[in-house]
Amino acid sequence: MDPKNDIKPRLDKWLWAVRVFKTRSMATDACKKGKIFIAGIAAKPSHSVKEGEVIERRESQITRSFKVTGLLEKRVSAKVAVNYMEEITPPEEFKKLESARTAIIGVRQRGTGRPTKKERRDIEKLNKF
Repeated sequence: MDPKNDIKPRLDKWLWAVRVFKTRSMATDACKKGKIFIAGIAAKPSHSVKEGEVIERRESQITRSFKVTGLLEKRVSAKVAVNYMEEITPPEEFKKLESARTAIIGVRQRGTGRPTKKERRDIEKLNKF
């Protein structure tokens, strides 16, 4: 029996290992808050990931989709991580994000002064992506 086929990583661990999230606790929190979906159903952090599954991550304005192409339990470099997942997010989702960025940034008129604290936080949130 091949030991690599016996790997059944937890969802939160896999998301962290392929660098979808910076920390495992961030991945766990996203699952608990209902931002991670498998087959349209909110997934728990302890869900066992299988090859071929499609995992959806709801972000502030878009839903990113990843297809599991390999199983991992330990974090790997970004160059290696791309071999274990395939991003299948439709281009329309990224267009939504880009239009939202330009809408908020484009609203400020020249000469209106510094952005307020709320406006600055909104701009920073958009620029994270």
